[in-house]
Amino acid sequence: QVQLVESGGGLVQAGGSLRLSCTASGLRFDDYAMGWFRQAPGKEREGVSCIKWSGTSTYYSDSVKGRFTISRDVAKNTLYLQMNSLKPEDTAMYYCAAGQAYNRGSMTPSNFRHWGQGTQVTVSS
Repeated sequence: QVQLVESGGGLVQAGGSLRLSCTASGLRFDDYAMGWFRQAPGKEREGVSCIKWSGTSTYYSDSVKGRFTISRDVAKNTLYLQMNSLKPEDTAMYYCAAGQAYNRGSMTPSNFRHWGQGTQVTVSS
């Protein structure tokens, strides 16, 4: 049974940083693309960043490019999202997801089969 557990969310002032973690069990990182989505109240779920199962390719949405960095520790089965220069518009629930399709140009929620419960990120102005 696949389980994804996020942590690291919280309240931070604009310009600050947070690092999200996602610990996975029941799957091998080199079999799955791993990604981060976010959803703000009243908005659609948005793909933020994704890393291919090989670790050789990453995707970032235009809204976070240059500020967020995705990484993984295969030995620990843990995915990370380092978020710097946070803005109030980054406020959302952040979800970790695993899927077996990867597109370097976009992220589609339907391509991701397994989801975590989410961790809240709130950025104050």
